[in-house]
Amino acid sequence: MGKEHELSMLVDELKKCGETLVGISGELAGFFSDAGTEKPPAKKAATKKKTVGEPKAGVQKEKELTLEDVRAICADKACQGYTAQVKAIINQHGVGRLSDVNPVEYKTLLAEVEVLGNAG
Repeated sequence: MGKEHELSMLVDELKKCGETLVGISGELAGFFSDAGTEKPPAKKAATKKKTVGEPKAGVQKEKELTLEDVRAICADKACQGYTAQVKAIINQHGVGRLSDVNPVEYKTLLAEVEVLGNAG
């Protein structure tokens, strides 16, 4: 039963990673299209990026982060090849899983995760 639960969790994480990639591709397509039409998943991902990523609109920066917001960014970094580093950051917050992180620590955790791969 333990392995089944672990496999189920891995499948869920893989699905979320795929959803993140779909959202990112939709957002990129929106940047390069003249029509500016967006698909619903891309719009949802774009909203997450605005609230979590670099500040584009000062009004939305104050939105409270959710586990889904944090999971999307962490999944994106994991898909970029930083899985071990993301796990290490989560472990530094005193937990073994992202869902166990205290919501108060989301902003700090994201700040640590977002710099992965940005060091020049």
